[in-house]
Amino acid sequence: MKPAAATPARVLTVRRPLERRPGDAGRLLRVVRGWFMRRMLVLGGVLILLAIVHVWLRLQVVRLGYELSSARQMELRLEHEERELEVELATLRDPGRLGDVARKRLGMTEPRKGQVVILP
Repeated sequence: MKPAAATPARVLTVRRPLERRPGDAGRLLRVVRGWFMRRMLVLGGVLILLAIVHVWLRLQVVRLGYELSSARQMELRLEHEERELEVELATLRDPGRLGDVARKRLGMTEPRKGQVVILP
């Protein structure tokens, strides 16, 4: 076996001083403030975005309410017009009225005996 070689001594290098400089406390405070401000700005932006979405949704609800109201009014108007047209159609199809129109406008008369042919 070989004898253990002497291990070189480790050297610790310090890249920054261990004691704080007087300006370091201010630097740390600035970093924390910057981080806090960024967080608050993001949070504020999200809240503003949510408020805008909320207002937009409310406007859509109001717009749809107006459209629904106008559609309901149109439905009622069309139902009323349908009832009027049904009454007019029933009046025009009345057998008594058809007989009067046939006699007056077309000059028709009641059929005599033998003119009516019943088909099987």
